[in-house]
Amino acid sequence: MPWTLSSHVSPSAESTTISPSLLERARNIADEHAKLSAANAENYDLSIAKRIGELGSVTTALKEYEEAHESLTELHSLLSDPTTDSELRDLATADLTHTQSTLPTLTNHLKTSLIPPHPFAPFPCLLEIHPGAGGSEASIFAHELLYMYINLASRLGLQHTLQSYSPDDSAPAGSPALSDAILEISGTGTYDLFRSETGVHRVQRIPATEKKGRTHTSAVSVLVLPSLPEVGGDELGFDDPNSDYYIDPTQVRSEAMRAAGAGGQHVNKTESAIRLTHIPTGLVVRMQESRSQHKNREKAWNVLRAKLAARKRDEREAEVARLRRSAMGGVGRTGREDKVRTYNFSQNRVSDHRSGWESNNLEGVLGGGEGLEGCMESVREWMREGEVLGMLAEDELKRKEGEDGGKK
Repeated sequence: MPWTLSSHVSPSAESTTISPSLLERARNIADEHAKLSAANAENYDLSIAKRIGELGSVTTALKEYEEAHESLTELHSLLSDPTTDSELRDLATADLTHTQSTLPTLTNHLKTSLIPPHPFAPFPCLLEIHPGAGGSEASIFAHELLYMYINLASRLGLQHTLQSYSPDDSAPAGSPALSDAILEISGTGTYDLFRSETGVHRVQRIPATEKKGRTHTSAVSVLVLPSLPEVGGDELGFDDPNSDYYIDPTQVRSEAMRAAGAGGQHVNKTESAIRLTHIPTGLVVRMQESRSQHKNREKAWNVLRAKLAARKRDEREAEVARLRRSAMGGVGRTGREDKVRTYNFSQNRVSDHRSGWESNNLEGVLGGGEGLEGCMESVREWMREGEVLGMLAEDELKRKEGEDGGKK
C-alpha cells in the first residue's frame, strides 16, 4: 500500500511570478525535452528515454504556467475591449478570477519542479536513533521517538523492521530506554518522506526521578540514511571505486563477537554479532539482532555503505551551501543545523526550529499522528524553498561572474 500524506502545509511564500533566471532554466529544460523527444521518436534509446522522463515534470509545469499567463492576457484584453457584450464579459470575469486563483499553485509547482531530486530519494530508509545529553532521560525519550516513527509507519501502511535495538540498562526500572536503535522503513521513496527528521530532537520535561520538580532538557540524535540493497548493487556501483557507494574492503576491520544484552542463550553464547570499523573515517557499525553471523554481516555492510555515501553527499552539500551563502551575502540556512525540534511537555507544545511549525498536540505528534505528518511536510516545504533560493543565488553569482568577465 503506497503511503500518502493526510495533511499538507501550504507554501509559506506563494507568488504569482517567477524570477527570469528560473524561467530561463525551465525553458532551456523544455527545449532539451523537445529535442530529445524528437530524436528518440526516430531512433529509440533507453538512456535518452530516461532523461526525457527526468525532464518531463519541468516541461509540464512550464506549459501549465505559461498557458495560465496567456489566458490572463487574453481575458484582460477581452475585458478592456468596450465592444465586449455583457454576457461574455461576465464569463471572462469568472474565468479571470479562477485563473488568478490557480497562479500561486502553478508558480510554486514550476519552482519546485526545477529542484533536482535528492540522489537518495527513491530508496527506503534507515532511522538511527542515539540518546545524547541528558542521561537516562535522553535514553527514555529516544525510546519514545523510536515508537513515534513506528506508529507513523504503521498508520501509513509502511512495512518496518527493527534492525537493531540496544537497551539502556542503567535507566530506572519500568522505563523503557535505549542506547541505540536502527529502524528500517520499507517502501520506495520513504527516505524522501523521513529525511526531514535528521538532527537533534530536544525534550523539556520533569523526569520521573526528579525530586524537586525541575524541568530538564535532554537530547536525542536522529540520523536518516538510505537503505541500500544488500546484494545486487551493480547499478549503484558497489564495485566501482568512483561511486559514492563503493567501500574498499581492505579499509574495513571486521570483528565477530558475542551479542550483548537480552536475546536468548543462543545469541549470547555464539559469536553472531558483527562490528565493522571503517579505518579512514573511524565509523563503526555493530549488528547483533540476527542469530546468523552472515545476516548480521550483510546488514552491517548495508548500514556502513549508507553512512559513507551519506557522508560524501553531506560534504558536497556543505560546499554548495558555502558557495550559496557567499552569493547570498552570508545569509540563509542550509538545513543542517543540529537542533531541529523541541518537545515541551509542560506547555504541551512541539516546535520545529527550521520551518517555524508549532502544535499544542504533543501527545498526537509523539503518537505518530497527523500532526507529525504536518510537521514533516512543513520542513520539506522549508527545504524546497531553500533550494529555490539557492538556485537563485547560483544564477545571480553566475550573472555577476559573467559581468566581471566581460569587463576584463
